[in-house]
Amino acid sequence: MRPFTYRRARDVADAVAGYGPGTMYLGGGTNLVDLMRLGVATPERLVDVSRLPLGEITEDERGGVRIGAAVRNADLAAHPVIASRYPMLARAVLAGASGQVRNMATVGGNLLQRTRCTYFQDVTMPCNKRDPGSGCPAIDGDHANLAILGHSARCVATHPSDMAVALTALDARVHVTSTSGSRVIGMPGLHRLPADDPSRDTVLEPGELITAVSLPPPLPGRSSYRKVRERASFAFALVSVAAVLDTGGGGVIRDCRLALGGVAHVPWRAFTSERAVAGVAGDRDSFAAAADAELRAAAPLTRNVYKVALARNLIIETLEELVS
Repeated sequence: MRPFTYRRARDVADAVAGYGPGTMYLGGGTNLVDLMRLGVATPERLVDVSRLPLGEITEDERGGVRIGAAVRNADLAAHPVIASRYPMLARAVLAGASGQVRNMATVGGNLLQRTRCTYFQDVTMPCNKRDPGSGCPAIDGDHANLAILGHSARCVATHPSDMAVALTALDARVHVTSTSGSRVIGMPGLHRLPADDPSRDTVLEPGELITAVSLPPPLPGRSSYRKVRERASFAFALVSVAAVLDTGGGGVIRDCRLALGGVAHVPWRAFTSERAVAGVAGDRDSFAAAADAELRAAAPLTRNVYKVALARNLIIETLEELVS
């Protein structure tokens, strides 16, 4: 462990004012502390934001909710408004980690998880995300659980958050602040594809702090979150699907929101599939056609070709579940 300084922020203004070169914000620490132990993250100073007054979930006048960035994942999943009006989000959070981790992890920190790619976590190996320009050994190496959509020649890592996939399907908005002011970032939009600079996971500027996540009023229809993983106990998704489906008279799809996890550097909003099912009968054939349309853009590597079929089947099964 390298030496670092630690300071507990009194409020949001104090937190962002204390940010400088070599600084990182500390929430629940369930990801950052692990990376520090591995030598992947080497901050010079930590600003603890876990005790800021950002731990409330409140309803707004339009029927949506605002979730403070310091809300613990366990509290988010158990909150009666979330469980009753956004059950897909609660289900995704419960699928994301063990009870012990959910009791510590925060909403803001969950969104900012770094990839679980083997090479990123091993400081003895090259990694463009950790050391820009050093190469991506995963492309020819262990990539069975890595990206099939949106990756680049520089990086094939996947984003690990389950919660972020559900928030992407729900059109969440992320509120951030810094000494330069505040702004709101939509989801999708917070996370970025690797392109030529995989070292940046999000569009956040240095010093920007997530303060809240807001959700619009719940969409009509039914929702579901389904996750395929290598073992029944807690593990990162091979592929996951967050879906909201609204069917009108005669089973015609009026609206569909669909996001995929485990397939890209970002929570992947399946806009092509959404457009393909709008206005058509909700049956297996139309769902299969929608999945195929989305996955035409897939570029699997040698050892993760299986993810294309897995994602296709999971999309179909999830949408069928919602119309059954």
